[in-house]
Amino acid sequence: MTGSPPGPRLLILNWQDRENPQAGGAEAHLHEVFGRLTGMGWDVVAVTSGWPGAAPRAELDGIRIHRVGSRYSYPFRLAPYVRKELGHLRFDLVVEDLNKAPVFAPAWAPAPTLLLVHHLFGPTAFQEASLPLALVTWLLERPIPRAYRGLPVIAVSESTRQDLIRRGVESPRIQVIPNGIDLEHFTPGGEENRFSEPTLLYLGRLKRYKRVDLVLAATAELRRQGVPVRLLVAGRGDHREALEREADRLGLSDGGAEFLGFVSEEKKLQLLRRAWVHLLTSPNEGWGIANLEAAACGTPTVASDAPGLRDSVRHGETGFLVPHGDVVALARRTGELLSDHDLRQTQGHAARRFSEGFSWDASASAMDRALRERLVR
Repeated sequence: MTGSPPGPRLLILNWQDRENPQAGGAEAHLHEVFGRLTGMGWDVVAVTSGWPGAAPRAELDGIRIHRVGSRYSYPFRLAPYVRKELGHLRFDLVVEDLNKAPVFAPAWAPAPTLLLVHHLFGPTAFQEASLPLALVTWLLERPIPRAYRGLPVIAVSESTRQDLIRRGVESPRIQVIPNGIDLEHFTPGGEENRFSEPTLLYLGRLKRYKRVDLVLAATAELRRQGVPVRLLVAGRGDHREALEREADRLGLSDGGAEFLGFVSEEKKLQLLRRAWVHLLTSPNEGWGIANLEAAACGTPTVASDAPGLRDSVRHGETGFLVPHGDVVALARRTGELLSDHDLRQTQGHAARRFSEGFSWDASASAMDRALRERLVR
């Protein structure tokens, strides 16, 4: 790379990019926001982890991607790689995009650092990972207030902001820039195009901590009550086999639950438009983009009353929030929507109106302003 960059040069540190098979909402945010920043005059380089068969370099959405190490070796290989392979570049700013575990960029990064936080795992790490890995994740989060003291912090939701404050991060340093969605892509498909039978939808990664088992249990409870409901589970992940076994145990293998695996963006749009109710029962999210995508399609959501999810669902207006882990409440609120067409339609319309307050363009513009403010300090 020769010549002067078109504008300030930005280094992004994120565990994954959107081509990674494990990519999720944080990676969508990375590309939707920082990809737009390349069109606002920023020269963006991202260092992410690799995976078997991954190209070491790529250019995606205007972002130059460098992949180093694997999912687990990334934090150890990151700093040496930046020093050796990118040391000839002059970066104006570094953004540590924290969505797995911190890499403590302020201690070694080649330029002033800003911390971007999706969500912190806390005790929920023990619901997903093995005990040693969960313990490491939990311990790595403990020094965050000290390691990033005095630096500006961006949180993607008010829930994440409050979590950071509880951990000791000073409130004035934290700015909330919400996630967005593509409002031109995610649009309602019309009530006449809904599935003819009552259909629930879970759309996301199949990870243990996502607690899709609660959705299965609520579906089984509704069927025991005589509700002719079916559940579509769209997404992939290492917890799929366990969830399929649980579906069998609950008596959902006769069409009560169907696992669709990975779905294309077009199929995803169809599912969000045609489902009667969308469900998301994680104990902790940074935001819950799937809730907002469902809302944009006019589909109400029943979700756990949990950090992040309570930011993306307005209880009683765009769906319902229920105590996390309460299958009876989850089934009751879901059944309420399934049985009341007018309520479902009213909440669907309100959900679309709510979603229109969030766009990736707005998120990118706010991020651009926050970064440029950091440049002049």
